Amino acid sequence: MTDASRPALAATTVPRSGRQFGIAAHGYAAEIASVGASLRTLRFDGRDLVVPFEADEVRPGYRGATLAPWPNRIVDGRYAFAGDELQLPLTEPARGQALHGLAAWLDFAPRVVEHDRVVLAAVIEPQAGYPFRVEVEVEYRVDAAGLGQTVTGRNLGPDAAPWGTGPHPYLVAGPGRVDDWTLELPAAEVLTVTPDRLSPLAVEPAEVQGFDFRAPRAIGPTFIDHAFTGLAASPGGAIDAAIGAGAEASPYRVVLMAPGGTGVEMAWGADCPWVQVHTADTPGADATHRIGLAVEPMTCPPDAFNSGVDLVVLEPGAAHVAGWRIAALG
Repeated sequence: MTDASRPALAATTVPRSGRQFGIAAHGYAAEIASVGASLRTLRFDGRDLVVPFEADEVRPGYRGATLAPWPNRIVDGRYAFAGDELQLPLTEPARGQALHGLAAWLDFAPRVVEHDRVVLAAVIEPQAGYPFRVEVEVEYRVDAAGLGQTVTGRNLGPDAAPWGTGPHPYLVAGPGRVDDWTLELPAAEVLTVTPDRLSPLAVEPAEVQGFDFRAPRAIGPTFIDHAFTGLAASPGGAIDAAIGAGAEASPYRVVLMAPGGTGVEMAWGADCPWVQVHTADTPGADATHRIGLAVEPMTCPPDAFNSGVDLVVLEPGAAHVAGWRIAALG
């Protein structure tokens, strides 16, 4: 068959970030992109609560992506599990790490599409470094309590599989940048990291490292790209007030406020005893430099595939569920 006689491929109309799913209720409106089951936009009464990106744009990094089967980094991409030595692709080549799992660039298929709720799913197939078959199901829902996201990992294979998950939104408190905002982070401990590769070192008191935000204070020029733990429950808050629940429903909260009185709150439960916070530093790229604060509740810390700390082991046929919410303040 000559080139001239080959049938022409149909032009695609699917945006670069995948199929788009819009949900809205109670003043909240969100757009979910199918690639990575990514939170592309979230607004309350027209105000951005997360840093958005365009539908026909390759998602900038991991902005809004669903992270699975691990969040954060696996050092050198190497780990041992069930007696096997495994090597993952190094998806953070500058630091030589395996970053943020395998689901972030999968195209998730819709299972449920409603005006205020969407459920998407994809399967991580067995591959080099992760020879396990795990289904990732992601539900987004908007209601009076804000935007809720739930991630379910189901082991579809015959062998136990290591698992962890978390989200990657960049929260926006209001006008200005990270330096202008006040942060409340209920964490007593921080995981210190190497300055060059951000490989984990040791858990230390947050106040010793200058990262104690248990009492709200301005972020200013502080650089943060660390995992926090030792979380304390925060009673009340916009989310519990909206759903009429007690602090046990979503005990851990990060609150980000702008000088004008607007803000955003993220809350989650005991399934995520860790949270990564990042000030989105991109020196030399002013359009993205410190324009949002990444807040990533995590089921396990960085490099959990090696340390085993809070690592979930999914037995064949088993499922694990974790969730979090984002709500407007002010």
